[in-house]
Amino acid sequence: MATLEPGVTDSPAAVRGGLYLLLGVAPTKDQINVAFHGQYGYFRDELYYLACSDHLDWGYVDHPPLSIAILKVIRLVFGDSLYAIRFPAALAGGASVVLTGLMARKLGGGRFAQGLAAFCIALSPVVLGNGARSFSMNAFDLLFWAWGAYVFIAILIGGSPRLWLWLGVIVVAGLMNKYSMLFFAAGAGVGLLLAGRWRDLRTSAPWIGAAIATAIFLPHLIWEARLGWPSLEFMRNAAESKNVKLPAGEFLVGQILQTGLGQSLVWISGLAFLFRARGMPSIRAVGWMFVAVASVMLVTNAKAYYLSPIYFPLVAAGAVAIDRTASRRRLGWLRPAIGALVLVFSLIALPFAVPILPIDTFVRYQNALGMTPKAEERDRAADVPQSYSDMFGWEGMVSQIADAYARLTPEERRHAVIFARNYGEAAAIDFFGRRAGLPRAICPHNNYWYWGSGDPEMTTAIVIGGERTLEANLADLTGPGRFDTATLAATTSCDHCRPLENGRMIFICRGPHFRFRDIWVDERHFV
Repeated sequence: MATLEPGVTDSPAAVRGGLYLLLGVAPTKDQINVAFHGQYGYFRDELYYLACSDHLDWGYVDHPPLSIAILKVIRLVFGDSLYAIRFPAALAGGASVVLTGLMARKLGGGRFAQGLAAFCIALSPVVLGNGARSFSMNAFDLLFWAWGAYVFIAILIGGSPRLWLWLGVIVVAGLMNKYSMLFFAAGAGVGLLLAGRWRDLRTSAPWIGAAIATAIFLPHLIWEARLGWPSLEFMRNAAESKNVKLPAGEFLVGQILQTGLGQSLVWISGLAFLFRARGMPSIRAVGWMFVAVASVMLVTNAKAYYLSPIYFPLVAAGAVAIDRTASRRRLGWLRPAIGALVLVFSLIALPFAVPILPIDTFVRYQNALGMTPKAEERDRAADVPQSYSDMFGWEGMVSQIADAYARLTPEERRHAVIFARNYGEAAAIDFFGRRAGLPRAICPHNNYWYWGSGDPEMTTAIVIGGERTLEANLADLTGPGRFDTATLAATTSCDHCRPLENGRMIFICRGPHFRFRDIWVDERHFV
């Protein structure tokens, strides 16, 4: 195997030993995830994903189709309990752990370097969190970046040109899961050029890989084109009116919080190692890839976690660097010291990544650390991070809507419509409302807008009001051309939920002077 420095061996026994170590670390991480999959409730986006899986398509306004197809298979085989749908996310994180250890081996690392790399990733808040808190495309995004980085490193250290074909397949699979894989592809290209590997781009293999990727991605592109590129509209609106603009300093601090404080010492060492590596200057392409992608995300005001998938190869390189420093400079104590730092800081951060604590205990814990939440989007922050607050309040809200629905006459229920303001509310109604016999919600938010405006013969509507006073909501619902009457049926109340969903008024509206299908074009809300 090609190595960065001479003298690093890769005997069959060493390979087996390292692999056994990795296959021990990854399942341990998965067990931590699975143990707490049922601690809180369904996450807002998770409920939306469940709704999307009831409407299979080649694309969705706010994400590509792969994760939804995976979820559909899971539901058909295992059901839709929290344990069933979250287990694949945990497995994806476990695979990322193994791939990072294998990257360390590709970079010439021995058993300790492989183990340290895997250990760092297994305890990384972003990897643990994506494997524990919900089913989402983000867990698979981490996996595709790790897999792609492994193959990219193999190419750089002298692997077969045919690996470009595999890299093309990995990139397009990642794109079919989340568009951020474009950053991987662009960053890899920039890295090749800045590392002096431009000759790779003059061979046919990378372009054949790109052609394969384009062919696989084509059905999704056709879906986008046919509907007028809704995902571009979504991303533009989100950047302008939804996401909080982070100062550069907060973005950089976010990188440390996402990857872990101890892990940051490792990946920073890895970045330096990549640029200073002897015997294999081409590996600098991975370092330049990080610089290019991080710079673009800083300039474009990306959320802090958007950059988190890029750290796998840096952690692998850092583990190799630390191992070599410890062995060549007689600093053997460095190995256990780094391992201890990673462990201690990871344990402190663990309750923020995995819901290991009862929620009230968690609130006291975060407050004791001075880690009160900041708003990640342009609404008020809850008393817990949004990754947890969006797990609370859904069943209570749906129960109140079901009570309002039960108060309708049988004739009113025949042509009743339930109108929700956002996809979280609508998806919760669709998921939890089945037991109460509720009709599917209608909602103009993101892909729900495409799923229709409900019964065209509507005689009654249950409407979740906006974030306004009672008087303002009543004026809106009973204004010219709306409903004859609007009666307040309930007001939501939930502990630890996002403030957006607390105190929402639920109205029973009768005597419509319109049909939702007549105003549906103007209601469209992609953000």
